[in-house]
Amino acid sequence: MDTRSSTGLLATLAIILLAAIGLLGFLTGYVLESPGERFAPTIGTLVVVVAVVGLLIVVGARSRRWRQNPYW
Repeated sequence: MDTRSSTGLLATLAIILLAAIGLLGFLTGYVLESPGERFAPTIGTLVVVVAVVGLLIVVGARSRRWRQNPYW
């Protein structure tokens, strides 16, 4: 395996692990138990994250240089 393949595999495994931990936390904190006073801050955090990621997507899509990268 070359360096890019092994690094990509490691990054993919790390993302899967983080997603599994997040899903486990969501299930134990919100599905199996009542979230109580943590519900409003969680929704606020999710709104901010979605807004920031959406903004980054818009900024990246409007860039003229994004396909001039040697990677493409």
